[in-house]
Amino acid sequence: MPTSATRKWVSNLADSYGFMKFKRSSNPYRAVKERSGDFKELQTPLVASERVEQAARCMNCGVPFCLSGMFYGGSRAVSGCPNNNLIPEWNDLLFRGEFKFAFERLVKTNYLPEMTGRVCPAPCEKACVNNLNSDGVSIHDNERFIIDKAFEEGWVRDTGLPAKRSGRRVAVVGSGPAGLSAAWRLNQLGHNVVVFEKSDDFGGLLMYGIPNMKLEKEVIERRIKVMREVGIEFVANCEIGVDKTIKDLKKDFDRVLLTNGAGVPRDIHAEGRSLAGIEFAVPFLTEITKLVKKSKSKKLAKSLEGKKVVVIGGGDTGNDCIGTAVRLGASSVRQYEIAPKPPVEPTTVWPEYPNNLMLGYGQLEAIEAYGDADFTEYGKTVTEFVGSDGALTHVKIACVGPDFKVISGTEETVEADLVLIAAGFVGVEKELLESCSVQNYTNAHHGEKFNTDNEFIFIAGDARRGPSLVIWAIREGRLAAEEIDYALNIK
Repeated sequence: MPTSATRKWVSNLADSYGFMKFKRSSNPYRAVKERSGDFKELQTPLVASERVEQAARCMNCGVPFCLSGMFYGGSRAVSGCPNNNLIPEWNDLLFRGEFKFAFERLVKTNYLPEMTGRVCPAPCEKACVNNLNSDGVSIHDNERFIIDKAFEEGWVRDTGLPAKRSGRRVAVVGSGPAGLSAAWRLNQLGHNVVVFEKSDDFGGLLMYGIPNMKLEKEVIERRIKVMREVGIEFVANCEIGVDKTIKDLKKDFDRVLLTNGAGVPRDIHAEGRSLAGIEFAVPFLTEITKLVKKSKSKKLAKSLEGKKVVVIGGGDTGNDCIGTAVRLGASSVRQYEIAPKPPVEPTTVWPEYPNNLMLGYGQLEAIEAYGDADFTEYGKTVTEFVGSDGALTHVKIACVGPDFKVISGTEETVEADLVLIAAGFVGVEKELLESCSVQNYTNAHHGEKFNTDNEFIFIAGDARRGPSLVIWAIREGRLAAEEIDYALNIK
C-alpha cells in the first residue's frame, strides 16, 4: 500500500456504474416528534459500508461541475463548490476504502470539513451531473464521514503541523470559520498564530449562531483542541479595539488578519421597537446554546410554555429560531418573510441552485407541533409593535408589493409575547475597522488580495464580503493566509 507521500491520484473510478446501481441515500433525520424534544443532533449518520456505496455514485463525469464555483444570477448565487474542493477525487478514494487518502485530498482545500459536512447547503450537490437524470451524489454526508473518521483515527493533527517555524507572528481577530481556516493554514506555513475572540468561547457563529441540533458544540471544541495541539494559541474575552488596541498588536505581531464577521443585525425600525419581548435572533440563540452546553441530557425546561412567538425572517436563522421555540414549548409560532413565496417547482435549471419552496427542519417541527401547515406567511412585514406597560402584546403585519413597500389596507394584528428578528445582517462592525485605521479594503468584487489600506492589516470572510456561507469563509481564510505568507516572505 502506498504511503501518503507517494500515493498518486488515479482518475479511473473503481465502479463506473455506481451511479446506476445505487440510489442516493442521505443521513436520515430523526423522527420529528423525537428530535423536537431535545437539542441533540438532528441526523443519524450512515455506517461506513453505506457511505462507500454512496461514494460509488460519483460518476467520473468529464466536466465535474461540483467542484467549480461559478456565479450566476447577477453574481448573487453560486453553482458548485466555492472552495473548489477536490470532490470526485476523495469520493473515489472513499469508495475504494482508502479513507486516510480521502481525508488528505479533502483537507487540501477545506480545513474545516466537519463544519461544512453538517451545515453547508451543498451547492456542490445541486451542480452534480447526476441531477440531469437522477439525484446528485451525497457529497455533504460523504465529507462528514471522512473527517469524522480522520478524527477517530487521529489523522488530523499531523496535517496541521508546519515543516519548520518562520519566527513570524500573526494575530487573527475572530474565531469563526474564516479565522479558524486562516489560523490553520498560517500555522501549516510555519507562522506562530494567536486567535483573539471577544466572546467567552470560540467558533463565532458556528458556536453561538447555529443551534446544537444542527452543529453539536463538541464538534467545534474537538477542532479547537487539535488546533491548540499543533501550536495555535487562543485568547477569549478579548475585544480588539477595547481590551487590546491595534498598537498593542503591532508591538507583538508581524501582521493582523480581521475575520470578525458581519455581525451587525438588520433591525426593524417600526413604532414600538423598544418594547420588552423583541429580540435579535443571534443573542437569543446564544443564550439557549449556553444552556444546552451545560445540560448533559441536551434537554431544556419549557421556558416559552404558554408564549406566542413571532419570527421575522425566512432564512436559516429564522428556521433555527422556529426549531428552538418548538423545543422550548412555545404555545404557537408564526413566521413572516418579506420576500414572495418561492414556487413549488424550481424556476432555475441545472447546475444552478434550485429556486423553489423547501421546508426547513424547524418548519416541519412547527407543523407537527401546531398542526398549521401555513404558519409561514410570505410577502409580509412588520409595521408596528404594540404593547402594554412596556411589554409586547401584539404585532401589526401588512402585505408588501414587488418593491417591498407596504400595501395600504392589508394590515392585520396578531398576538405575540416574543418577537425574534432574524432578518439577516447588514455588515461588519465599523468600530473595529476604525480602531485599526482601516478605511478601504478589497471586497469580494475586486480581487482576492485580502489587503487593506493599512499594510499591517488584512481582512477576510464575512467581514470582507458580507454575510455568506461557511464554505466561503473557509475559502477566504485559506487564501488570506497565503497572501499574508507571501507578504511576510517578500524580500
